[in-house]
Amino acid sequence: MKNDLNHILVVDDESSLRRDLSEVLREEGYQVSCAANAEEALALFDQQHFELVFCDIVMPGMSGIELLQKFKARCPATEVIIITSHASLETAITALRTGAYDYLLKPFESLDLIASFASRALAKVRLERENLRLVEELREKNSALEEANALLHELAIRDGLTGLYNHRYFQDAMITETHRALRHNRTFSLLFMDLDNFKVYNDSHGHPKGDILLRDLSEMVSERLRRSDVLARYGGEEFVVILPETDKRVAAELAEDIRQLIESHPFPGCECQPGGKVTISVGVATFPEDGKAPMTIITAADDALYKAKHAGRNRVCLAS
Repeated sequence: MKNDLNHILVVDDESSLRRDLSEVLREEGYQVSCAANAEEALALFDQQHFELVFCDIVMPGMSGIELLQKFKARCPATEVIIITSHASLETAITALRTGAYDYLLKPFESLDLIASFASRALAKVRLERENLRLVEELREKNSALEEANALLHELAIRDGLTGLYNHRYFQDAMITETHRALRHNRTFSLLFMDLDNFKVYNDSHGHPKGDILLRDLSEMVSERLRRSDVLARYGGEEFVVILPETDKRVAAELAEDIRQLIESHPFPGCECQPGGKVTISVGVATFPEDGKAPMTIITAADDALYKAKHAGRNRVCLAS
């Protein structure tokens, strides 16, 4: 049996999905409660504490996003894993920005993923609880407390799948870099990258293989960058790179170099992709010519990426 960090709530209006999730989690030794809608879920949540919630993003009445917000308002420490489909993947990214721990795509590629997601989420809860215990009991042991806080900070700024910086850290880094460039009258560039036809790859090989592709691509891009560059997973199959002290010409050359690197790499299963290879599209924007505020620069790079996608993909486009 698991320890006391094992009470899980499953919220979904599909009885078959509730049954499947419950069976898998109970086999792993977790205590499981189920709710068919948001109202039932909130009633259960108010009666007892749940360390983890699996919640469908689309349900009659209150949406999964609204329910997520209510869970977090009641108990910020509770982790929420959103259950979604391809059709609502964009909404799932919104859920991550709202505070969800992760999202799980349905139909499930493998029921083993459910237990894996639960284990990872509860491990984070366990670390947070341990940190609180250290704060209360070991105030004088600063080295142990600082180590625990550093680990929690690392968890908070890293993407769970790729190990890259996450969306929240990227936004903070953009603010910092913009202020630095303004203060010292310097330049920097931003690359906005998207993995072309990623849904085709997932449909052909399954989501676990798609996750491996995202990790492999992340490692390849990271190896091409400087220590001062900031590579982050923006969401889904989108990645961003902050390039300090880099003008648009140099940034465009780097983007093209990365594009060619990805295009020429023999990723497993690439033969099923359009053109028989895995490719990326890249948008490039530069401070201050494309904007002097973080969101303006991000939007300019995103618009350039949009141009690259609609011009046929597998190319680099510059903000103008």
